[in-house]
Order: sequence, then structure tokens, then C-alpha cells
Amino acid sequence: MDINAPEFKEYFLNISVVLTGFSKFQLQGTGMATLYFETIRDIIGGDIFAELLTTFHKLKLEKKEKNHESITQILASEKFGPIARNIIKVWYIATWYALPQSWRDTFGTKEKDGTFVISAQAYPEGLLWQAIGVNPPGAKGQGYATWSEPPLVSLTKS
Repeated sequence: MDINAPEFKEYFLNISVVLTGFSKFQLQGTGMATLYFETIRDIIGGDIFAELLTTFHKLKLEKKEKNHESITQILASEKFGPIARNIIKVWYIATWYALPQSWRDTFGTKEKDGTFVISAQAYPEGLLWQAIGVNPPGAKGQGYATWSEPPLVSLTKS
């Protein structure tokens, strides 16, 4: 399997849609899909990444679009669960967290595996900011005189 084949990038977006709850359009709009795909591939290796993406694709076809069942099986997997949870973190907060020691003991230590922010450009594109309806601190300024308007986010209970 050639992990760099176009279908794997499509599979990556498909699993990311289910993991994050954001549309493919929104994920692509961040401009980070290729960077995240390449980063994850480089950390865990092409073989394991291709296996994860192929497994999800096959489960999705078998479950006939019941994505919640497909992703539940992936998240419950000893091999794929930690990677899938990291994919969520990458999309939301642009950070890869080192895989658990138990995963490393079973599937091997990966040289590039460690906790780090993917890139400075990825931080303001994190889905966290869209999810909570705010701009990322220190990035994506709202514009001149927006300080004079009340905030859109309420700190009181509704």
C-alpha cells in the first residue's frame, strides 16, 4: 500500500470528519489537512497509518454509513484507539501528544513520537476556536474598534 496515494488522503479526511464532528469542507478550510496527514504519517509510519485508514474505510462500507459504529470500533482498538484520539487532538488544538507507553511497548517506539505543537500556523486554525465561538488568543484579530462591542460569548449560564 502506498500511503501517499490520493485515496489515503481522502480516507484521512473521512475519518477526521467522524472524529471531529466538522465537515470535510470545514476541515479543508483550515488549510492544515495535508500538514496533519504528513505529520501523522511521519510519526507512526506509513504502514500503521495506512492500516488505520483502510480499516476505517472498510468498516464504514460494512456499516453502510453508520459512522458512529465504525469509529467506536476504531476508538476501542488497542492499536488504533490512541492514534484516533491523537487525530482529534491534532485537529482541535494542533498538538500531537506522545502515544501511551503501553502502545509503544506493544507496537514499537517511534522516533518522532513526542508531544509537540504541529506548527505555529496550525494553532490559530485549531477547531477548538470554532467550536467555542472565539478567536484564538494572540491570532486572527477581530479588527479595528471591535473592543467597543460586547463579547459574543456569555460567561453566565443560559
